[in-house]
Amino acid sequence: MSIDPGNPLPKYSQLRDLLLDWITEAGLGVDDMIPSERELSATYGLSRMTVRQTIDLMVAEGRLYRVPGKGTFIARPKIEMSLVLASFSEDMRSRGFEPGARELIRQVIPASGHTARMLDIAPGTLVHHIERMRTADDEPMAVERSNIPAAMVPGLEDFDLAERSLYEVLENEFDILLDSGEQTIEAGICDSADSRLLGLPAGSPVLVMQRRSFTKGQCVELALSTYRADRYQLHSRLDPRRHGD
Repeated sequence: MSIDPGNPLPKYSQLRDLLLDWITEAGLGVDDMIPSERELSATYGLSRMTVRQTIDLMVAEGRLYRVPGKGTFIARPKIEMSLVLASFSEDMRSRGFEPGARELIRQVIPASGHTARMLDIAPGTLVHHIERMRTADDEPMAVERSNIPAAMVPGLEDFDLAERSLYEVLENEFDILLDSGEQTIEAGICDSADSRLLGLPAGSPVLVMQRRSFTKGQCVELALSTYRADRYQLHSRLDPRRHGD
C-alpha cells in the first residue's frame, strides 16, 4: 500500500492508517521498534515533517512511545473501561491481567453533605472511607475512593482489601450482592497527589468515574475513581433505535 495523492484524507492521516495495517500484518508486539522517521520518509515518499506529524499523532493516541536516542516503539494497548457493574479485580482478570491494590487510607468518618445525599443517608452518618491504588500486572492504573455506610458493614475494617476484592468481601462476608448501579465518566486533570501515585506528570488527562452501587434498591457504595487516560479507552455498543422510542 502507498499514499494516494487523490485521497481527500491528509497524507499524515493516510500514513497513520498504513502504519496501523503494517504493524498488524508484521505481527509487531508491545515494545517492538518501528522504522525511523528517515526510513518511513523514504518508504512512503513523504517529507520528514509529515512523518513526524504522523508519529506525534500516534504517540498522542497511546499507540506508540518514544525513547530519546533509541527510537519509537509499540505501546501497550489501552484497556477498555468496563461499563458494567463489576469489580476492578473481576474486570482485570477477565482481560488477562493480574489485579492488585495498595491501601492508602482507611477511616471511619462522618459523611459530608454531598456523600450523604449520594448514599441516601443523613449527613454525619458514619461511613467507611477507603482509598486504594489499583494496579494491573503491577502497573498503576487508578486511584479508587469508596464510601460505604458503616452500619451496613460492621467490622469491615478487619478485612484486608489489598489482597481481596471489595465487592467479593461485601458478598461473602456481609451477604451484600450488588445488583445495579449508576456510573458517570468524564474527562479530568490529574492533581499532584494522584499524579505521584499513578506515575504521571501533574496536569495529565485522566478519566474520572463516579459510581453508585446498589443492592435491592439501597445504595451501598459511592466511589470516585481516577483512571489513567493513557491506559484506558471507552467502548460502548450502539443498538438501533426502536420504532416509537
